[in-house]
Amino acid sequence: MTSKLKIAGWVALGALAGGLTTMQFGATARSSVAPLPLEEMQQLAAVFGMIKTDYVEPVDEKKLISDAIGGMVSGLDPHSVYFDKTTFKEFREGTTGKFVGVGIEIGMEDGLVKVVSPIEGSPAFRAGLKTGDLITKIDDTYVKGLTMDQAVKRMRGEPNTKVILQIFRKSENRSFPVTIVREEIRVQSVRAKMIEPGYGWVRITQFQDRTVEDFAAKVEKLYKDDPKLKGLVLDLRNDPGGLLEGAIAVSSAFLPKDVPVVSTNGQLPESKAVFKARPEDYSRRFGADPLARLPVALKTVPLVVLVNEGSASASEIVSGALQDHHRAVIMGGQTFGKGSVQTVRQLTADTALKITTARYYTPSGRSIQAKGIVPDVMVDESADGNLYSALRVREADLEKHITSGQGTEVKDAAREKAREEAIKKLEEANAKKNEAPKPLPEFGSADDFPLQQAINKLQGKTVLVSKTMTERKPEDSKAQ
Repeated sequence: MTSKLKIAGWVALGALAGGLTTMQFGATARSSVAPLPLEEMQQLAAVFGMIKTDYVEPVDEKKLISDAIGGMVSGLDPHSVYFDKTTFKEFREGTTGKFVGVGIEIGMEDGLVKVVSPIEGSPAFRAGLKTGDLITKIDDTYVKGLTMDQAVKRMRGEPNTKVILQIFRKSENRSFPVTIVREEIRVQSVRAKMIEPGYGWVRITQFQDRTVEDFAAKVEKLYKDDPKLKGLVLDLRNDPGGLLEGAIAVSSAFLPKDVPVVSTNGQLPESKAVFKARPEDYSRRFGADPLARLPVALKTVPLVVLVNEGSASASEIVSGALQDHHRAVIMGGQTFGKGSVQTVRQLTADTALKITTARYYTPSGRSIQAKGIVPDVMVDESADGNLYSALRVREADLEKHITSGQGTEVKDAAREKAREEAIKKLEEANAKKNEAPKPLPEFGSADDFPLQQAINKLQGKTVLVSKTMTERKPEDSKAQ
């Protein structure tokens, strides 16, 4: 594989984040009230019949219909999707934060699966797997040559079934097998810790079913550790979004009661709504108000929100609401720009349609679709500048993305040029060193440059503002 392909693959992994969505769930498919275009439906039936009778070999009817539905939906926008049995199961696992497996966060290194972190309390954690371990074999299959997705599927399975992982531990220069019994894993989407006395850090990786309860518990513990918290950093970098109720709840934790958080507008009557900082607008999914136990001081504690090009959807709702109400200083890079709402409607017990039903707007009425949230303070992703941000795909880069509805888009030539230069730079570095680009420090670590700048901002110290980052060009409001 050439260095160019290596980089393309790496960028593709980063782009996955933008594909996730803010969601509202519909219980069943809505029956159509619009008249069907009979001539076009007859053509569809004719094509179906021709394929059945004339194609070189028999074709499964159900697959034909499934493919037809998938094609119809894929022509709409990047976030409308038809879920078949397999993809619907995976989708539900993603929103609940639960799956059956061994319990590790993984990456790839030299074609092998690398253990980034064992999930605390999981079978892998109990079996003694460590950060940095390399998985060379899964049961009888060598990992070399597998994609990350293929490796994940082999490690997942049914509860109480066994999987044998062959581990190479660099630090001990030895290889050994580990037998692990799969079980249901619950992913923690919230992490928190004290960065230094008086200053806390809360990171949300995705807005899932349990995110709000976990957020409340983590914040409660921070205040227990230091009741006189002087400042807080809410880290939403690379948070692809998730559940709309979660975004409303997290915003409400910091805002005065009853102020608007986000509004939505679409064709359906129920898509025209204003959601406010109040339990009735976010607690339907959670039952009792999960924020009730949070200290009152959270409403006024100095707050910095960290975002980047991977912050999308629900994380943009939070940062936009806190920015419009002047409740927080938004720092980092311009966000992904996914300002649309998807509704999931179940078609059968095993299939569903995820369809874009509305745009959402910040409290001041801004549509961030295809633009994103522009930080109050632009900060590079590392002390060396922005090594990778130009490579990340944003909403405006996606084919068939919907417009903001507030004017036509202007192509960002400067960003396209920056991406080309960044790819060339990384390819040249790869050719010389024959190695992958050096990864950025882990979020929340002592080497996390944007986090250091956020703490500096809270402490009134000098912030190293980016000298190269520029705002994505606004849309032309005069164009119709």
